Amino acid sequence: MTIILNKSEVVSKVFNNNIVLVNSDGKEKILFAKGIGFGKKPGHIIPENTEIEKVFTIENKENIKNLHGMIEKIDDEFFAVCEEAIYEISKQLKEELDEHIHIGLIDHLFIAVKRMKNKEEIENPFLVETETLYSEEFRLAKIIAKKVGEYAKVNIPDGEVAFIALHIHSSLNNGKLSNTIKNTYLSSTIAEYVEDRLGIKINKKSLDYARFCTHIKFALQRIMENTSIHNDLSKIIKRTYSESYSIAKGIAKIIEDEFKVKVTKDEVAFLTIHVERFKLSKGN
Repeated sequence: MTIILNKSEVVSKVFNNNIVLVNSDGKEKILFAKGIGFGKKPGHIIPENTEIEKVFTIENKENIKNLHGMIEKIDDEFFAVCEEAIYEISKQLKEELDEHIHIGLIDHLFIAVKRMKNKEEIENPFLVETETLYSEEFRLAKIIAKKVGEYAKVNIPDGEVAFIALHIHSSLNNGKLSNTIKNTYLSSTIAEYVEDRLGIKINKKSLDYARFCTHIKFALQRIMENTSIHNDLSKIIKRTYSESYSIAKGIAKIIEDEFKVKVTKDEVAFLTIHVERFKLSKGN
C-alpha cells in the first residue's frame, strides 16, 4: 500500500537510491521508495505528498542511540541490503515488526559475516529446536541469509539462519528475544533430561521430537496465559505409563522452577504421552 508523506522531511542519511533515513519529530524513519535517495545528500528535502512504499519508524530512545552507533560502523550498502531483506519478510508476514529488529538483527548479521570471512564458525546447539518451533520464521530467515550472503559473498549456514529466525520471532512478540531464546533452550534442556532418565539418545530429526517441541511450545503458552486444558484420561495415563508419568512430572518441575508457575496434572498427562513415545523408540 502506497504511503503519502503528510509533511516534508529532511534527509539525515542516504543508504542507496531507494532507502533513506529521516529524523521526524524526534523519531527516526527509514523510508523506502524507488529513486528516493538518488542524488540526495544529508540536509536535502523530501517534499510533502511524496509517495513512499514503506516506512519503518524507530522511536525508542535507546534504539535510536544504538541505531546511530551501528550506522557509524556499518557500510551503507550492507545496511541497505539488510533493510531490503527486513522489508521483504514484513511484506510476507503482513505484520508490523518490532523496531528493535533494525538494530538487533542487522548488528548480528554484521558480526556474523565478519566471523565467516575470518573462517570462524559458532555452532548453534538449538538449530533443530528453532527450526521445529519456528518453522515459518526459519523459512523467512533463509531469505535474509541468501540475500545478505550473496551481497557479502559468504555462505550463511543453517546455524546462523536459526539465530536470524529467533530475531524474526522476537520481532513479532514485542522484541522479547530473551524469552524466545529461553523457550528454545528449555526444549533442549527438557530433551536432555528425558534422555538421561530413559537412557536413550533422542533423534532430533524425528517426527516424535518435532511433536514434542511443538507441545512444549504451546504448553508454555497455555501455562503463562493461565489457560486450562482438560485431559479426560489423566488417571488412566498415570496408572498405565507410570515411569513416563514420573519423568513428565520431572519435566513439569523444570518448567515450574524456570517460570515460577504451576503445571497442572492434565498437562503432565499430555507430556507423559510424548515421553512414552520416546520410551517405545528405545528398542527401535
